[in-house]
Amino acid sequence: MRHQVDTWRRLDFHARAANTLTSARSEQIAKATGIADATKSARCTTCHAPFHDVAVAAFVKVIPPNVGISCENCHGPAEAWLRSHTRKDLSHAEKVAGGLRDLRDIHTRANSCVACHQNVETPLINAGHPELIFELDGQSATQPRHWAERGNYNGGRAWLVGQAVALREMSALLAKETTNAALAARWSGLVWLLQKCDGLDTGLPSFRAVANAAAVENVKKAQGLADDLARKAALAEWTTETSTKAIRQLGASAADFRDKAQTPLLHARRAERLVLALDRLATSVDRKDLDADINALFRLAQSVPDFEPEKFAAALEQFARKAGQSVATR
Repeated sequence: MRHQVDTWRRLDFHARAANTLTSARSEQIAKATGIADATKSARCTTCHAPFHDVAVAAFVKVIPPNVGISCENCHGPAEAWLRSHTRKDLSHAEKVAGGLRDLRDIHTRANSCVACHQNVETPLINAGHPELIFELDGQSATQPRHWAERGNYNGGRAWLVGQAVALREMSALLAKETTNAALAARWSGLVWLLQKCDGLDTGLPSFRAVANAAAVENVKKAQGLADDLARKAALAEWTTETSTKAIRQLGASAADFRDKAQTPLLHARRAERLVLALDRLATSVDRKDLDADINALFRLAQSVPDFEPEKFAAALEQFARKAGQSVATR
């Protein structure tokens, strides 16, 4: 790819991440949490403007001082790779050996993104910061491309690795915030989703032994398993059949949303993760015929307070019937 910097600067929302800190909403959040200036507080700039305290003279001409997320945040410190990363006589492996972060490796990519795309301080959320839901494949797909996917990239595999690292990070936060009921519900929803993925590959760890209640021992067990799953899934063979199997397993979960023993909140948290999963998996196998049903599920899951489990279950059953059709009958 050529003109990577131009694409990033003109089109990539990461380049404008720092601007968010000057908005009225950021000002309100800062005021509610005792932050004097969102553009200077590390609680905000860690993700929105990591270079805010770097001297202006240190920036090259094409990278402005008010930059949000730039090349080095994703690709690593540039001193070691800046001169060599465009050389055609070097292999990708040689560039990585020279210091360029290997974002073709899905596990490495997920770890590079998840820190700012999953967990937010609870006081910031309570003050109005949006909740974040990390989903590696979808977020990679919607980002303006300054790169070309090479190697063995597969959207279904990227989705699973992303969910695993998301659970690992959520578990780490929940281990600190043991009384955070909202976070516990989101954690439980993701544990449930990964339990539904059991058996996709015999080499992947199972989450069946993780109780869905967010007790300390369960959270610690989930954290370790999630890291193991992320590492192994990144290396696992993933085929069209794997994604198809995942779609059918997840689509067959309508009965879970009719379980009266679970709270509406937990049902809603399961649904929000489930529809993202079905969307990415269906995209990975080019099942455009499922778009309308997935969009219907998205509409039913988009509001947590208004979530109606029975309606969602009925729509999921309709999706499952269509998803179960073979490619030959479409």
